Amino acid sequence: MTRTPRTLVVVGHGMTGHRLIEHLRAHDRHGTWRIVVLAEEPRPAYNRVALSSYLEGKTAADLTLAGRAFLTDPLVELRTAAPVTGVDRRARAVTTADGTVTPYDALVLATGSRPFVPPVPGHDLPGCFVYRTFDDLDALREAARGQGPGVVVGGGLLGLEAANALRLLGVRPHVVELAPRLMPVQLDDGGARVLTRLVTGLGLRVHCGTAVREVRAGAGGRVGGVTLTDGSALDARLVVFSAGVRPRDELAGPAGLATGERGGFLVDDLCRTADPAVWAVGECAAVRGRTYGLVAPGYRMAELVADQLLGRPTTPFADPDTATKLKLLGVDVASFGDAHAATEGALEYVLRDDTAGTYAKLVLDPEGRVLRGGVLAGDASAYRTLRALTGRELTAPPDRLLSAPAPGGAPRRPRAADAA
Repeated sequence: MTRTPRTLVVVGHGMTGHRLIEHLRAHDRHGTWRIVVLAEEPRPAYNRVALSSYLEGKTAADLTLAGRAFLTDPLVELRTAAPVTGVDRRARAVTTADGTVTPYDALVLATGSRPFVPPVPGHDLPGCFVYRTFDDLDALREAARGQGPGVVVGGGLLGLEAANALRLLGVRPHVVELAPRLMPVQLDDGGARVLTRLVTGLGLRVHCGTAVREVRAGAGGRVGGVTLTDGSALDARLVVFSAGVRPRDELAGPAGLATGERGGFLVDDLCRTADPAVWAVGECAAVRGRTYGLVAPGYRMAELVADQLLGRPTTPFADPDTATKLKLLGVDVASFGDAHAATEGALEYVLRDDTAGTYAKLVLDPEGRVLRGGVLAGDASAYRTLRALTGRELTAPPDRLLSAPAPGGAPRRPRAADAA
């Protein structure tokens, strides 16, 4: 006797939602669940982490995550351009913008986040953009043709990606960052100085420790410039807001679901809301009140929930590994573990080569024996070794660990170094 599958509704089809569906289908050997995916965008999930490559020649199809097997799976129904407008937890049903009501046995909220646009005067003028979707990049590419300088608001990871996008489009960008350094979450002062020097050499003009006070209108009512809180006036024809994201949790209030202090659907360490039939994963989830803006924690949440739905053994969500290795504007940067030496008594070992444009810092325990974290800028070739060693006793002196092998196997050492 064949059992009728139960219905799982997934609200949102971003990278995290897609991972949940793939993990569940890979392990649901008996077809326990039929999955209805309600996507807000008009296309299936795509690799948002690699979105910038869309301006370097990649197509939307190149970045899609939904292969033929997914799209033809009889137990997966994907509805694109179907934003959810309401959740009726009593009836266990969701309603989309076209009025369609879809019942569920289990509901996973994977609504992601939206770009944060500071409510400064002029933030909505023609010529202001965000950097989140293919449509955003298409609009930015069209507007950049024949335009003059631009301003990127935000000097974090997303802001620097947006700045590189403007460079690719022939626009020389200013980067405005409220914190006193670029990439303040990942890098320390030393690493940020190296990054700033290198990206300045590529044509970026960096303004840290200040913020946008006003976007000024120019000819025809479009963006004409930006005024900063330090009094500086920047000429600009384009402004890209890339100053962080905010969880998409607007369904929470009407559905009677709690949110975290800083937003996001409030869930426990198994990603469960107070309703036993409703989970939340990814950037929209506030796990014990904390949201995570990286894809790796989102994937962990997705697999955790899929395993619960299948009755598989699970391990509660713990503080995730937020190690990061990136190439921004051709510059290698990386951070891992206790990158900012926040642990009491932590020691720092620093190698800096101003000539080569490299910086490396290891954070050690008070005895100088155990690696706690680190920062790399300009050369991140030692990242894989160091990340694997984090939390363990050093296997070699710090300077040797920071020496990456050159082609042919010979060690490469900084030509000039400061140790602290």
